[in-house]
Amino acid sequence: MDRYYGLNQSMVDQYAPRPGERELIPDLSDKAKVALMCRMLFKEGWNEHIAGHITYRLPNGNVLTNPWELAWDELRASDIVTLDHQGNILDSQWNTTPALGLHMQLHNARPDVNVVIHNHAHWSGIWANLHEIPPVYDQAGAYCGNDLPLYNEYQGTFEDSGKTQSAVEALGDAKWALLANHGSLVVGRDLRQAHLRAITLEWRSKRAYEVRLAGGGQPMPESVIEALTVSDINGFPFCWEAMARRELRLDPSILD
Repeated sequence: MDRYYGLNQSMVDQYAPRPGERELIPDLSDKAKVALMCRMLFKEGWNEHIAGHITYRLPNGNVLTNPWELAWDELRASDIVTLDHQGNILDSQWNTTPALGLHMQLHNARPDVNVVIHNHAHWSGIWANLHEIPPVYDQAGAYCGNDLPLYNEYQGTFEDSGKTQSAVEALGDAKWALLANHGSLVVGRDLRQAHLRAITLEWRSKRAYEVRLAGGGQPMPESVIEALTVSDINGFPFCWEAMARRELRLDPSILD
């Protein structure tokens, strides 16, 4: 049975927001949601200067992404760039990173992937540099399951579109990956799902590193991890909205 913080699915449905009852966040444009996503993940450790990129495929096939020139903690809705399905810029004077090639190929290869996130995240980046998979030690690290592939792109797989395609094939249907000596990659059906995966990966990595520094601990059994895994249907109740509200309180100009 899918569980959320000890709640079964029927209990989750009971506490899910109902239209017209309460507004958790204001109506947001798609560009505002992407800008918020960048700000939210910056706070979680996905914050290596101007590195990193998020792509969000819209129902019409266009893709929204952050510009190359701006750091994630300064982005506003008006900075977000619209691309066509081939990666051509449609509505911005900003540039986009050439590394978006992998994103576009992931979108094309996987109909289930509408969001791709990459950055040189702090805690998961440590494990990528160690070429190790962080064990799961607590509930918050178990929200997205245990399986986490490690992929070594520096063997030459990102040099051109053909080699990037080999990386897409190697990642298969994974929901996330550590990129050896580089950083982290997370994909998702929508922004809410991708957000939960990104923050879970970083929390899991942080806790595992702290446990190692403290002298070691006992990882959770696979059966317990499975029981704690959050269903991807609804995501963790209210988490995305709570983190969005935090950013809006700090800087309402995100919506500009």
